[in-house]
Amino acid sequence: MRNAQVDTLDARLTWWVPAVTAPSRDWAGMPGCRRGARFLIDEASCRPARDNYPCFASRGACLEWIMAHRADLVRTAPGARVAPADLARWLLGLA
Repeated sequence: MRNAQVDTLDARLTWWVPAVTAPSRDWAGMPGCRRGARFLIDEASCRPARDNYPCFASRGACLEWIMAHRADLVRTAPGARVAPADLARWLLGLA
């Protein structure tokens, strides 16, 4: 999903996205970032990014996607925990 498409989501639902926080400065998953930088996971490349992320209508569906892509996520987001996040809270910086 592109950032511009967020407006098209039904605001009455909670949307879940795979999210990750950089565990260290200049993290291998996103060189040049600061420690604690927040990213979503790109749907196609499974790399940390800020757009082109998958959205799910349930936390369980998001967890299933994370588990189905765990080998790629370990490779592209080394040393970090990828977890489902409420998209609205993530966008507000609360999650």
